[in-house]
Amino acid sequence: MSCVESRVREMKVRFNAELLKRHCDLKNTSSVFLTDERYYQLIKDVDSAKSKTKKKEPRDYWLHKKYDILVVNNNSKLIYPVKNNDNNILYYIKESDVFDVLHDAHQSLGHGGRDRMLYELNSKFKNITRFEVDLYLSLCELCQLKHKKIRKGLVVKPIISSEFNSRCQVDLIDFQSNADKLFKFIMVYQDHLTKFVVIKPLKTKTAEEVAYNLIDIFTLLGAPSILQSDNGREFSNQIVSNLKNYWPNLKIVHGKPRHSQSQGSVERANQDIQNMLMTWMRDNNTSKWSEGLRFIQLMKNRAYHKGINRSPYEAL
Repeated sequence: MSCVESRVREMKVRFNAELLKRHCDLKNTSSVFLTDERYYQLIKDVDSAKSKTKKKEPRDYWLHKKYDILVVNNNSKLIYPVKNNDNNILYYIKESDVFDVLHDAHQSLGHGGRDRMLYELNSKFKNITRFEVDLYLSLCELCQLKHKKIRKGLVVKPIISSEFNSRCQVDLIDFQSNADKLFKFIMVYQDHLTKFVVIKPLKTKTAEEVAYNLIDIFTLLGAPSILQSDNGREFSNQIVSNLKNYWPNLKIVHGKPRHSQSQGSVERANQDIQNMLMTWMRDNNTSKWSEGLRFIQLMKNRAYHKGINRSPYEAL
């Protein structure tokens, strides 16, 4: 068993012990917490209630309102009744599966926080609550280390964007201390309205390589009306400015010197991406971060963003 698997197994034991301790006194039928025994009993009760045609009791109607059964590969799953014109199925989770469901969601979101996890889980499951998510996060060592490093920045006036590609921001993350062979930098490109990001590994931070990758993005998503960057030479160079030859309506602006807050949105994205990348490397026991960037990009774009009240994918 690897070190990561051992850590997850120990975490699961602690989680289940705390979960059972918290819910041991919730034995009424309205509780969202379902022991394995109660879960399977509810399946039997719902099946029995659905088969009745006459002499239905009040509890039968209650069961009809709260539960339904979906058969998947000959296995009965307890679900919330699907309403008309609603194709979304919400599953009930039994006690023994809660940790695995939370762990899978947490991993898929690149160790996403509480809001991101709740957004992801509430679209698939009926009885996952904030308590279970908070309990899981309190036991995740990597997340606890990450929170200790968080520092509050200056509050600046927000930039308002009206539509996709009206303003985009680009910045570089210096990864020379963790070089992946020839790759030493990460370019982060973010649409300001949707928070949609494109992440590229770079071998250098020369204007030529930056411009090459910007062209790759522009030919896929279109060029923005305004491209905002800091005052680094890689962005102020004439080569980057020459992008206007292909996109005449492109306006390139630069933030204030030594004032990273003017790049606030992409700076916050940078920190998030670094945290997600470092945890991805640890979880996969690899230093090849250039291979992980595509997965970090996926995680970042599908994760709930509090500022836009949805994921960047949905906003886009």
